[in-house]
Amino acid sequence: MSKKIIFTNGLIDLAQPRLGSKIIFRTDDFFASAKRIIDPAAPVFKDGLFDKNGKWMDGWESRRKRTPGHDYLIIKLGKPGSISKVDVDTTHFNGNQPSMISIEACNSKSNNFKNFKWKSLVIKKKVKANSQHIFKTSSKSVFTHIKLNIFPDGGVARIRLYGSISKKNNNFGKKIINLASLLDGASVIACNNEHFGKAENILAPGKAKNMGDGWETRRRRDKGFDWLILNSINGEKINKIEISTHHFKGNFPSHCSLQATFISSKKSSSSIVKSSNKWKTLMKKTSLKANKTHVFKNKLMKNDKINFIKINIFPDGGISRFKIFGKAL
Repeated sequence: MSKKIIFTNGLIDLAQPRLGSKIIFRTDDFFASAKRIIDPAAPVFKDGLFDKNGKWMDGWESRRKRTPGHDYLIIKLGKPGSISKVDVDTTHFNGNQPSMISIEACNSKSNNFKNFKWKSLVIKKKVKANSQHIFKTSSKSVFTHIKLNIFPDGGVARIRLYGSISKKNNNFGKKIINLASLLDGASVIACNNEHFGKAENILAPGKAKNMGDGWETRRRRDKGFDWLILNSINGEKINKIEISTHHFKGNFPSHCSLQATFISSKKSSSSIVKSSNKWKTLMKKTSLKANKTHVFKNKLMKNDKINFIKINIFPDGGISRFKIFGKAL
């Protein structure tokens, strides 16, 4: 079985609606609603499906432009963050894709986009039909709004804005918080498998909607176990851990264990993964049950600082949510 490691490097899609991101303006979406462009699900094609304006498409599609100019939309990020790469996906748009795109960004407390001072994030680039286009960015700035320009018109199935949520404004005081909250900047840096559900899902707010809204690995056919590593909020005085297998009934892990450490200097994701087997035990190998939220009191690392956690599941399966409560540093 493949030993390949999936490195996400702590990047998440900042455009996803569960962070609070939304479309606040579009010049036109005559053929397909602009809201679909940030749908976390993969785009689908429904053969023969038409609505009152024409062929139903899973994405954003404007009408054919008969006047000068171009179409664009504006996304307000639910959480301000820096963006490392952008995925502009024209899947299923063939003959109706834009000829070119560009992306701009800004940081503003207002939603009055007419006064925004836009900065170029991705210069004007050609795009192809039915394709994913990955553009890396060099900016380290924190942004609140993103503008996608399409030239002159057409359709885009999805846009993903991969980056990191800014932690600069986090002020938790002395209260106990969930140090593994996606909304506060926690992220997954690596896992060994996420065949049926992305590892990032276990950090999401609220209860999982279904199995697809959790982390689930393929069925293991060899010896070993599955794992993920997350970068939490810097914390200490860990007093409670919650592991939920909600929706996972015939495919939950039989056991789970946790390891943790505190890394003060910047290190690569690969070096963090290599060192993880030597981390302290946060929770010994413990049995799990189907479709249940398990609550554990921390006894092993009560006085330790942590900011990286390794979740080991035996031998495979799915977890819907993970929370770890402590005091932020």
